Amino acid sequence: MDTQWEILVVDDEEITRESMAAWLREDGYLVTTAASGREALDATRGREFAIYFLDLKMPKGLDGIETMMEIKKLYPNPSIVIITAYATVDTAITAMKEGALEYIVKPCNPQEISLLVGRIMKVKNLERENVLLRQQLSGRYRFQDIISKNPRMQEIFALIRDVSSLRSTVLIQGASGTGKELVARAVHFSGDRADKPFVAVSCAALAETLLESELFGHEKGAFTGAVSQKQGKFELADGGTIFLDEIGDIAPKLQLDLLRVLQERSFYRVGGSEEIRVDVRVIAATHVDLAEAVRQGRFREDLYYRLNVINIRIPALRERLEDVPLLARGFMERLSHELGKEAREISEGALKRLMEYPWPGNVRELENAVERAIVTCKNRTLTEADFQFLDTAVPHDQAWTVPEGLTIDELERRTIIATLERTEGNIKEAAARLGIDRSTLYDRIKRYNIPR
Repeated sequence: MDTQWEILVVDDEEITRESMAAWLREDGYLVTTAASGREALDATRGREFAIYFLDLKMPKGLDGIETMMEIKKLYPNPSIVIITAYATVDTAITAMKEGALEYIVKPCNPQEISLLVGRIMKVKNLERENVLLRQQLSGRYRFQDIISKNPRMQEIFALIRDVSSLRSTVLIQGASGTGKELVARAVHFSGDRADKPFVAVSCAALAETLLESELFGHEKGAFTGAVSQKQGKFELADGGTIFLDEIGDIAPKLQLDLLRVLQERSFYRVGGSEEIRVDVRVIAATHVDLAEAVRQGRFREDLYYRLNVINIRIPALRERLEDVPLLARGFMERLSHELGKEAREISEGALKRLMEYPWPGNVRELENAVERAIVTCKNRTLTEADFQFLDTAVPHDQAWTVPEGLTIDELERRTIIATLERTEGNIKEAAARLGIDRSTLYDRIKRYNIPR
């Protein structure tokens, strides 16, 4: 018998209350009693009971149903048994409809109560074991905030441990949504700079002039609107790490400025004449092939080699499908709590559906899919039906030709417009379907003057 489980018995009749408590204690359970709904709520605040026995008719204050509703506000899925001396179909339906697990009729039978509690506790113990096993499994395959059992990802975890305390520049490459910033944070927080600043900058989200001021700061009067001196991200990250996301999108002049920072560990604020020296580790990330960008003349070769000291390539989610169940369950546990929903499990059918999907938006798209399923789910278990929307997310292969005279820019513009229409303007979901960052999507919307 697991004596860690505690039971609450609530009944305004002392003889019923104490008799039931005595029977349960004989079975080895810890029991707390309360004479009213108000006393029950006072007892349960701050600790959750395994089972709540609530008398249906309590003349003073809250009755059993009202007490149950208040307990459900405190805890998402309490095991509540209603006790009633007035057993009718209506009272049973009301109790079960409002969330009672079971109801029993007075006078209570000790053997009946013992069997009922044993059955509930068996389920509780199985749920507890599942949670513990899941935590152990998650811990085994977790590194910082990243979860993976994929061999390539395990190699990345080992590499992060090896380089985390070095000052060497790291270049993280991978498709949008694969978790490049999570890897960057893992590098920072695994090393000896963990207690220093981690400053992230999206290089795709800002125009060239704004990005220069964002990175290096500016002096008062350096340009219109510069009403005071401002420190840049490099200064704010002094002693720690600066994460430059989507580094492949920066303009040629900024590429040169960044090269100087990497070489000299110093820079000038915009409009300033004072050289500022910093001790900053640089971690850069991109979804584009920088080596190909160098060959095409779109990215400086010398900057590429300065950035590419330690290279981390994150595989796409479709290349590590064994991680889908781990990630889906991890997202479900976190998001169900954040959203205040009761979803706690994912069915085998749902997991099979998730494993069959190609995930063009990678881990970010999977997170979005789980969140959407939790929001629309009516039960505690996510089923295959809750992920039906994935059937229309990726069109089936079919013959398609590019219209004559269509430029790359126009093709991209039309694709973005079509995706925004399908997602009803939801930027987060559209970015996931397109396989790009939200900041990149905002940049493209602005570039092509796409109406929101």
